[in-house]
Amino acid sequence: MASSPPLSSSSSSPSRRRTSPPLHSALLREDFDQVLESEVFVDVNRLRKYARHGIPDEIRGEVWKFLLGVEKPDRSNELTQRRARSESYREIDKENVETSKRVRGEVNRYLLRTKKENMLDPHSSPAIFEAVICAYLNCNNNIEYSPVLVQVCAPFVITMKSEFDVYSCFERLLNILYEPGLDASTNKRVAQFLSYFRTLLPELYNYFEDEELDVSEWASSWLRFLLAKELPTANVLGLWDVYFSLPDFIDFHPFVCLAILQHLKDSLEDLEQSEIRSMLLRLPKMNISRIVSQAHNIRSEIQARYGSASGARV
Repeated sequence: MASSPPLSSSSSSPSRRRTSPPLHSALLREDFDQVLESEVFVDVNRLRKYARHGIPDEIRGEVWKFLLGVEKPDRSNELTQRRARSESYREIDKENVETSKRVRGEVNRYLLRTKKENMLDPHSSPAIFEAVICAYLNCNNNIEYSPVLVQVCAPFVITMKSEFDVYSCFERLLNILYEPGLDASTNKRVAQFLSYFRTLLPELYNYFEDEELDVSEWASSWLRFLLAKELPTANVLGLWDVYFSLPDFIDFHPFVCLAILQHLKDSLEDLEQSEIRSMLLRLPKMNISRIVSQAHNIRSEIQARYGSASGARV
């Protein structure tokens, strides 16, 4: 198992290739730096505002920790709190032979599939996945291992330098995704999503029915795990920048899914059942900013049709 690296304020992965950022990215980085360099208090509201336009790769991990509430805005006890989190993680049992074997196999498949993206160190990252996922499952006996945990964990392994930070953010997100009320209403959420799908994109919905596509197969995964399995990694990072900046990203997520279907409508209608299924389970790279913008428009349209309650959790 990998051990937690020393405490560090740096959060970016050293294995990622960098190029000179364009001017707008440099200006955005300056905005973030002004907030993060505060020695007394980090203005998380400003971080949320900036994050909605994307977070520079080099500081994404650090920003995410504040957006997820892992790091506290008050920096007076920052080192003490980090040390406490590190010690707490170190004490968690990370041994689980059967789960480790399954995680290792899924990580190897993930690394092979994302090899061209070159975002993870194939030598050191598998041990981090194993330790973090086993630690979480050992602390949450009510949750069973699923391969999707690897995809949900991957963005944090990519963006965080310290293993205990990976665990803290992974734990925080999964606690949201596995929140009892949300977990129990999965079928209801899928049914509501499909109702919106049928209303917004009737031609595509009918085409899926004509092709006898099992809609629940992909819709439940899309809604449950924030497209971690389906989107290219770079798109997941960009989308989660936006999500973590929002107070209601679970409620907003279905409208992003609808925006993706709208974006891919013409392409999907040219495909047959097996090809549609393949595209929906492995989405192509897309412009996340445009998708998010369209999702806001779709939510407004649905709220206008069904009332403001339709913008609440589905």
